[in-house]
Amino acid sequence: MSYSIKDVADMMGVTTSTLRYYDKEGLLPDVERKNGIRVFEDKDFKWSRVLNCLKNTNMPIKKIKEYVDLAQKGDSTLNERYQLIKEQKANILAQIEQLNYYLKEIEYKEWYYETAIERGTEKEVESVSSPKATLDIDQIPKK
Repeated sequence: MSYSIKDVADMMGVTTSTLRYYDKEGLLPDVERKNGIRVFEDKDFKWSRVLNCLKNTNMPIKKIKEYVDLAQKGDSTLNERYQLIKEQKANILAQIEQLNYYLKEIEYKEWYYETAIERGTEKEVESVSSPKATLDIDQIPKK
């Protein structure tokens, strides 16, 4: 089945201009053109999914392009592509760790406001919180 750039953009949750940019950067090397119009086929979705994953996990376009170029060369680049994927996995795990760190602060603020609302004032909650200046994550007090 054939799909227009608009169809694919809608399915991927991106804009048509994003797909045009990807194409211009050489990130969609196998997408055919008919009369100058990009025509996506079912076979293009596997690649689009990988591209979307790499982009949404903050891989720079330059690295994605390197990955695409290597993939076009075939089996002789398996090891290099594997290394890029391992590097991206490490980046994702670091992002998760950072987000988990910030999640602790958000959970503390959630507790803070729930407690203040329950007690009708922030005054009682402030006395439980640390009065000294710190950049450490606030901790929810043990009951």
